[in-house]
Amino acid sequence: MPEQNNILGTMPMGRLVIRMSLPIMLSMLMQAVYNLVDSLYVTQAGDGAFLALSYAYPVQLLMIAFCVGSGVGFNAMLARRLGERRQEDANAVVLHGFLLYLACWGLFLSFAVFGAGFYMRQCTATEAVAVQGTAYLRICCGLSIGICVQFPCERILQSTGHPAGFMIVQGSGALINILLDPILILHWNMGVRGAAIATVIGQIAGGVIGLGLLWGIRREFPIRWGGFRVQPAVLGEMCRIAAPAVLMQSLGSFMSLGLNAIFTAWSETAVWVLGVYFKLQSFVYMPVFSINNGLISIISYNRGAKERKRIRQAVSFGMLTAVSVAVFGAAVLWVCAGPLLVHGFHAAGPASVSGVPALRMTALAFPIGAVSIILSAAFQSLDRSVFSLLIALLRQLVLLLPAAYFLVRFAPQYAFLAFLLAELLTCFVSLTLAFGLRVEPPVSDHGTRAQSGGLDP
Repeated sequence: MPEQNNILGTMPMGRLVIRMSLPIMLSMLMQAVYNLVDSLYVTQAGDGAFLALSYAYPVQLLMIAFCVGSGVGFNAMLARRLGERRQEDANAVVLHGFLLYLACWGLFLSFAVFGAGFYMRQCTATEAVAVQGTAYLRICCGLSIGICVQFPCERILQSTGHPAGFMIVQGSGALINILLDPILILHWNMGVRGAAIATVIGQIAGGVIGLGLLWGIRREFPIRWGGFRVQPAVLGEMCRIAAPAVLMQSLGSFMSLGLNAIFTAWSETAVWVLGVYFKLQSFVYMPVFSINNGLISIISYNRGAKERKRIRQAVSFGMLTAVSVAVFGAAVLWVCAGPLLVHGFHAAGPASVSGVPALRMTALAFPIGAVSIILSAAFQSLDRSVFSLLIALLRQLVLLLPAAYFLVRFAPQYAFLAFLLAELLTCFVSLTLAFGLRVEPPVSDHGTRAQSGGLDP
């Protein structure tokens, strides 16, 4: 397609934002559904079982952070080699990528063997919860070879122009997991162990399907293992690119760990409700982050094309869409908090009483958080990545954890307002940084910038 006909520069902005965001949104929502269904079945095995999953959640987030972050380095190097038509070098990147994911599995396996029990006993003094959580983590971490094969397969399919393969790999694994959950958790009465086994079987199935899809494109992109030798320079470059992405992805895990520790000092019922919140908030924030990801490409392209008007349109439409999604999600959670807790998560006793106002407090933060997330996309696209990092740190650690600690200690009935307080302060910082932000064209090949006027997005 000729450059002047590129949809990023010509398609009406509303349609373009939706078109760029929708595939990412569907993929992320698929994972959210699978996580929710998994949790709904586990709650039927008892409050202790779901509480064990709540304590295990930060470790799962950390595993995903390593896999996603490693994929950033892998994908960046592979796409560049393919764009430069360096087939042999691209093959070397693929092999080193699989080696890096093998190292990730070794790390997860080590935690399963040596760290799972210790970790759970630091989280809770309730022996039954610790035992269930330990069993869950040992299975999910120890048998995580599936996810460590699935991720590089997805990245190779993306980089070689087969985005549908990404959906097939993720969707097949999630579907198998959902089908196995009621059988293993309820019918065979395996509880959290059944949930863990269903998870790893789904991941292994996804990895096998991914390898099958790679075999199907072997003529287009053959992967040759013969004569492979480790090249420290390739592995080092991949790790250097991946490290910041791993750090960014890990923030959610550290946030969850910190909140679990703070709320445990108050009551394990609060941790249980917090676990419900993390499962439900995905359905609001994942679409918002999908819009964020779509905007990065749109803004970056139009920045290079010096189309300041389209940049303003992209930010405005993205903001309107994201905030609308967040308001709708907040309204649904506010109205349906009770039925969701009682009928969905089988809450009883204190959890059903305190859970409703707690979830409603968290819902108030959704629209505010959407503003910061969309501005973060603009910062990333306009070479202000440090602003984006600052927003992530403020939202998930720097403001949230102190606010939660203060409220739990002095006004525990309002502890879940910590999310709203953190989002309000972060939004203020985000808007302050965005005020007067000017669009500069990218640096040219000669190290200079093309002249252009400014833009207050």
